[in-house]
Amino acid sequence: QLVESGGGLVQAGGSLRLSCAASGILFTRHAMAWFRQFPGKEREIVALISWSGGTIRYADSVKGRFTISRDNAENMVYLQMNSLKPEDAAVYTCAASALVTENGAEYEFWGQGTQVTVSS
Repeated sequence: QLVESGGGLVQAGGSLRLSCAASGILFTRHAMAWFRQFPGKEREIVALISWSGGTIRYADSVKGRFTISRDNAENMVYLQMNSLKPEDAAVYTCAASALVTENGAEYEFWGQGTQVTVSS
């Protein structure tokens, strides 16, 4: 089970930190990722991190502004979002995969998502 928290309303230029708590999975055997979905559009990957943290990837649109991290002792993954823009507003969902992949179809476990709203 994956449970996200930390979404909400923020002004443009502000920051939010999303958290994802994992339970019932072998956390250290899974890569973790954050995806987002805009209304009426397909889900897109935002960032991913391998089980060790040794591989991290970001979507071009968030590079330099977002940071993904994980705490394997606490079974947590985070997404620090800085310099938020109105176009970042979406439902953000964390997911777990046995593979280090940007392909959402390879992710086995998904959270329910948390809404991020950015006002201009």
